[in-house]
Amino acid sequence: MTAVLLGGRSMFDNLTGRMKDGIKTTGSLMILAAESMRFIVTDIISRRFSWSEFLLQCLFMTRVSLLPTILVSIPFGIITSVQIGAAANQIGAQSFIGAVNGVGILRQGAPLVTSLMIAGAVGSAICSDLGARTVREETDALMVMGISPIQRLVAPRVLAALLISMLLTVIVAMSAMTTAFALVVGTGQISAGTYLESFVGLAQPTDLYLAELKALIFGLIAVVVAAHKGLQARGGPKAVADAVNQAVVLSVILLAVVNVGITQVYVMLVPQGVA
Repeated sequence: MTAVLLGGRSMFDNLTGRMKDGIKTTGSLMILAAESMRFIVTDIISRRFSWSEFLLQCLFMTRVSLLPTILVSIPFGIITSVQIGAAANQIGAQSFIGAVNGVGILRQGAPLVTSLMIAGAVGSAICSDLGARTVREETDALMVMGISPIQRLVAPRVLAALLISMLLTVIVAMSAMTTAFALVVGTGQISAGTYLESFVGLAQPTDLYLAELKALIFGLIAVVVAAHKGLQARGGPKAVADAVNQAVVLSVILLAVVNVGITQVYVMLVPQGVA
């Protein structure tokens, strides 16, 4: 009986400790995001922003994420059109395939695919880079010289991620919707005019605004989590590897939770229906 009580108490203490760590991590992420945005605004206004680092990060993020993102968006468009087409054929609503395909990809698919690529490809690279710098005590050297690592290293990466996320979302949406259109029309399920008419009738400009807003928020979350884990790495190469793993897992979880919240708020506030 005593062993059971001790085991239950140990499990409760472990759960409590994890909850406290989660709250601390959330606070640290919010502080890091706020400081990064503050440095971006103040440095741009005072003309001290590191535009060279920003451009290098934009090129790097584009190089590591553009092709994988397109390659993921194409099968995503195929799967979406196949599943929606099968369901539409069963209920006799083939004329709405274009609307459901396009709006679903624009509202949900494109931002999520982009965010997963940013978290997986870009976030892991950022985390490993900052983690290696932290382990080699380069960030400590910057602080000794009076330079904030957040200002010098994190802020340009955050701004670059925001820009690249927005651009990648448009590319993903176009790639997936073009693929779905070609598959549905090419297989003769409906005509091109019916497909486009249903999409134009149901889609709204706010759908594009929602996609870009999600891209901004998701990109910010992914890079801030990666930067936080990288700057908190302590030890040797194993610590950097653990930080990368934690950053990717935490980013995916946060992206899923935030996506649900944003979508729910959008559905509640924006009138839905056929235009």
